[in-house]
Amino acid sequence: MTDNAVETHSMPGLALLGLGAMGTALARAWLAAGHPLTVWNRTPARAEPLAAEGATVAAGAAEAVAAHRLVVLCLLDDASVGEALDGIDLTGKDLVNLTTGTPAQARARAAWARERGARFLDGGIMAIPPMIGVPEAGGYVFYSGDRALFDAHRETLAVPAGTAYVGPDAGHAALHDVALLSAMNGMFAGIAHAFALIRGEDIAPKDFAPLLADWLKAMTVSAHQAAEHLESGDYTRGVVSNLAMQVAGNATLLRTAEEQGVSPELLTPVLSLMERRLAAGHGDEGTTGVIDLLVRDRAAR
Repeated sequence: MTDNAVETHSMPGLALLGLGAMGTALARAWLAAGHPLTVWNRTPARAEPLAAEGATVAAGAAEAVAAHRLVVLCLLDDASVGEALDGIDLTGKDLVNLTTGTPAQARARAAWARERGARFLDGGIMAIPPMIGVPEAGGYVFYSGDRALFDAHRETLAVPAGTAYVGPDAGHAALHDVALLSAMNGMFAGIAHAFALIRGEDIAPKDFAPLLADWLKAMTVSAHQAAEHLESGDYTRGVVSNLAMQVAGNATLLRTAEEQGVSPELLTPVLSLMERRLAAGHGDEGTTGVIDLLVRDRAAR
């Protein structure tokens, strides 16, 4: 059925290009909710289980795109999106790109879609495949780009996971996604260093883990304080343990790592930035000023 045909189903249909682990999870969520779904994958065998569950399998990407107005892409990378849609008529289509990419790639792809007569929405999935279609799992997707497209398909897009629209700039979904993942990796670095310190001691990791998790949870208030500092421009507001105190205490962190035979390489980058900020005369601040060092370094490159 083409998007110009009379819709005979109570639920709106859509096309999905890409059936990796995430794409397959998305497909199953839409099928379970009763949405007519046309799927395509470069490796046809991956579509066979979904055909048995009610999906229409397209012979090619062009056939899938022609089947519905709403076209969701969940492919390997941005280059794969361009390859899959190369030469296909996109006039009047609503493209929702859930392929992982950078903010710049999303903005370029949005302009590319507009040139071809399509509306465009980019998405950043904050979930793993087992969380898709399971509301209580808490997964959601950041969306940015064409607001009218988002509003028109909000209910359909909300079937696999929650939705969070973060603005008309098509790059902002990817930016939110990467910013959160970057923070996550920083937390993982701290967790790895903490467990390395107790390695070889008479401390059971399973007993230490809840202490570590509770401590990290308590420290998340620093994110709100950093936001307040950045908005007000006053990096000293509400600071209890200032930068001068923290830098002085960092020597103990490094000495303990040496005593325990643990490499400090996960700590030294941020400790070095704190020392630079202190040397510039900002000892009465918290650590928010480190952000300015990072931004200036980025601009210099």
